[in-house]
Amino acid sequence: MTSKRESLATAFIHHVIYERRLSTLTGINYTKDIRVLFTHLRKEDLEQVQTQDIRLIIAQLHGKGLSGRSLARMLSAWRSFYEYLIRENYCEHNPCVGIRVPKSAHKLPNVLSPDQAMQLLAFPAENLLSARDSAMFELFYSSGLRLAELTQLKPENIHFAEGVVRVLGKGGKTRIVPVGDFAIQALKKWLEQRPSIAKPETTALFVSHRGDPISARTISHRLKNRGIKQGIHQNVHPHILRHSFASHILQSSGDLRAVQEMLGHASITSTQVYTHLDFQHLSKIYDQSHPRAKKRND
Repeated sequence: MTSKRESLATAFIHHVIYERRLSTLTGINYTKDIRVLFTHLRKEDLEQVQTQDIRLIIAQLHGKGLSGRSLARMLSAWRSFYEYLIRENYCEHNPCVGIRVPKSAHKLPNVLSPDQAMQLLAFPAENLLSARDSAMFELFYSSGLRLAELTQLKPENIHFAEGVVRVLGKGGKTRIVPVGDFAIQALKKWLEQRPSIAKPETTALFVSHRGDPISARTISHRLKNRGIKQGIHQNVHPHILRHSFASHILQSSGDLRAVQEMLGHASITSTQVYTHLDFQHLSKIYDQSHPRAKKRND
């Protein structure tokens, strides 16, 4: 025999799919989340559920290993369910309002090792498009640019004498970032060939084979394929070069503020995620260097 709360849940899912016209997958996920709620509720009457009951369930699920992200999604489904019950006059209050879930730990970005970065970039610029790709990828890794920043660059943004690039970043903020020698040489080679393909009205530094400004999608596709050709056994995308740039600079220098400036992060909190990437490296250096790090047999 179907209980009253299960009937209400069924009516809510019907409302979600057929009245709000959300996807069937959303309906399936809502059904799973509400089932979790019913499994942990000690009260049959949904009207009697209080905020402290929901907090207790969240704490129990977090204790079982559910991430903050999963709990936030689940709580959102419960909140929507109760909003529906209030609208249909089955309940007078929403016990899910005002509850915060535990924060998820920051997911560490994927990075290439220095050897993998060298392997990725070690391809000959034997034709016009490979010369362009070499310049793009070298600049990505050399200066830690965002994909959108790279697509907006113009030839005059590269200052060869000073070895820097002027970048228009988030919020319209301009920053100046160093450019390495390999990237400088690749850029010079590309700029020698660019006039043969770029349309007269095109001001972008990097252009497509048709002479128009190259799209972000094309850059991502070319980089992914280059990673496969170079034998890199992980998904290579523009942001992985930005992450690798930050991690490798921080690993060598330890200067978090400098990395923050070069990346164009408004807050150093965003940059601090890269300190976690180097823990194993730093731990290894510590073990090798500190006289009291490990017991000695001698």
